[in-house]
Amino acid sequence: METAQAAPAEDRSATYRRDCPSRTVIEVLANKWVLYALAALRRSERPLRFNELRRLLDGITQKMLSQTLRALERDGLVHRTVYPTVPPSVEYSLTELGLEAGQLTAAIGNWSVRHARSVQAARTAYDERASTPPQPLT
Repeated sequence: METAQAAPAEDRSATYRRDCPSRTVIEVLANKWVLYALAALRRSERPLRFNELRRLLDGITQKMLSQTLRALERDGLVHRTVYPTVPPSVEYSLTELGLEAGQLTAAIGNWSVRHARSVQAARTAYDERASTPPQPLT
């Protein structure tokens, strides 16, 4: 397993370039269903089956959950175990890399819970300002 190392300062600005490989990783982690799937798997004390995840992630479609889990497996964040039963039984769990990513996404989730009311209040205030017609200067 690779150990994480900080990029030299001159390399960090490269993350803003469209050809930087880290962009593809950020694109995956920035997906809302990825955040929720990582959180659900991280909070579970055992691997979860597909339908268990689907029930936990209210609003996700079967197709979106399949795509999300496939992307996470491809990126090495989720381990998929298939048991030879009829029908096949499939379980999902986080890899070491997935556990580490789950810590990052948990921080985003925790911040969101703590500040949801403030964000909602800011949205309401913005929408009220935006819906008020401009007033003439006096």
